[in-house]
Amino acid sequence: MTKKFQDQTFKVLTHLVEPSLRDIILRWFSFLQHQRKLSDKTLEAYERDTRQFLSFFKSKYQRQLTVKDVRHLTQRHYREFLSRRRTTGISSRSLARSLSTLRRFYNYLEKWEGIENQNIQLIRSPKIPHSIPKALSIKKTKTAINTSLTNKKTDWIISRDTAVLTLLYGAGLRISEALSLNQEDAPHLHKETLIVKGKGNKERLIPILPIVRQAIEQYQILCPFQLTDNDPLFVGVKGGRLSPRIIQLLMEKIRRQLNLPETATPHALRHSFATHLLGNGADLREIQELLGHASLSSTQIYTEVDREKLMRIYSEAHPRAIQLRVDSL
Repeated sequence: MTKKFQDQTFKVLTHLVEPSLRDIILRWFSFLQHQRKLSDKTLEAYERDTRQFLSFFKSKYQRQLTVKDVRHLTQRHYREFLSRRRTTGISSRSLARSLSTLRRFYNYLEKWEGIENQNIQLIRSPKIPHSIPKALSIKKTKTAINTSLTNKKTDWIISRDTAVLTLLYGAGLRISEALSLNQEDAPHLHKETLIVKGKGNKERLIPILPIVRQAIEQYQILCPFQLTDNDPLFVGVKGGRLSPRIIQLLMEKIRRQLNLPETATPHALRHSFATHLLGNGADLREIQELLGHASLSSTQIYTEVDREKLMRIYSEAHPRAIQLRVDSL
């Protein structure tokens, strides 16, 4: 946790809970960071989910939550919280995540603080609509990356944007992983692998294709800033670390220019990386390692993308399927 995060969390909790419970929650956040090795963004999500429940309690009962309350909260309290959240338009996925956060908090309380209350475990999670990753076709992916958006841009910025998109697709990185890289991490002629720190600060080794390395090298040559090893690899117009929002806006412009679907986001390039590898015969375990998934089940969802494509080709090309369509006319 950063000092700013600690100070803000302390201030918020002081307003919402009694001091003894505030200290317990802070110990939980410290446990998540140091024992569970959660990333800062994941920790912030846990804090946000926890704060939302505490705010709900404070608003409804006009008082701070206490340790005694935590021991005796009922299923009704949690259902009311979820219902209140639902009225604000929150998705089932977000509700399920909030419930998961509270369950993890109670697991910690039982194991480390001697506080038990099983009621949260009895609440059924909202059903989450099944969805599969929305990958772009190989042709559309290449076109998106090669599209030159020259309006009001200098050569080095065009080169930078191309390098980022090429890296996202060529190595299957999350945008946060790509933009957290420093100059010393950049691949070069004698270093054709990349060490990436993913979720939970877990590191993985990724081979880098020559086209990705060349795109990064071209950007580095054109970049006007004198950057040292510890400086960001990708920088903005003022020389600071590039914001993810810049790349998100870039993909929005590309979508409009090429008439791509709304699902064509920076993360779709990671989906495309995995889907295209699978479609060309890559082993699922290998894709899991490259993506940094903790479990194979997270990677297996790409088999559904490939199966969906196969069934579409089958229905469009199989003689019997074609005859059925003709007969129905």
